Amino acid sequence: MAELIKIYEENPNPKEIAKVVEVLKNGGLVIYPTDTVYGLGCDITNNAALEKIAKIKGVKLDKANFSFICKDLSNLSEYAKQIDNSTFKILKRNLPGPYTFILPGGNNLPTVFKKKKTVGIRVPDNAICQAIVSKLGNPIVSTSIKDDDEVIEYTTDPELIAEKWDKLVDIVVDGGYGDNVASTVIDLTEGEPEVIREGKGDLAI
Repeated sequence: MAELIKIYEENPNPKEIAKVVEVLKNGGLVIYPTDTVYGLGCDITNNAALEKIAKIKGVKLDKANFSFICKDLSNLSEYAKQIDNSTFKILKRNLPGPYTFILPGGNNLPTVFKKKKTVGIRVPDNAICQAIVSKLGNPIVSTSIKDDDEVIEYTTDPELIAEKWDKLVDIVVDGGYGDNVASTVIDLTEGEPEVIREGKGDLAI
């Protein structure tokens, strides 16, 4: 049974944040708000949890295109290869924000992602999400949660999310209604930014 925890973005309660982080550290799965749609995430260092998410999404873990949710750009050198100044400036200008940037994968990727040539980096502009990642001390591996509804691609109501995902996750963080527009995905692996998926946000190049 998933626990539904209300956390306010204006002032995330440290006790509630600590509870979410405890679950993540113990290999649990959490659904949480971002600056776009709600995301399903786990601790990047927990292989069993990563396998669970891959199974839910119906993909092989080493082939999965999950995003790494970071609190800022300080983790970048761990997960992405050396990036040049112009690429870094684009990241700095747009993050935190509703973007997923595809970068060349670095050498320090977790073992399960070692074969991946690229990584998707997200720094959402959402205080709840940032507080969770900050307290956890490393990124969350994340994927958007889709809806079966043909009209609305993403569920925005946390209570409905909790009902639907009740048996699959440990915690659903209720951070208010989510958006139903996903992040804009930009490929920066070739130097020149290439928009792979149009989503939320107005990219500053």
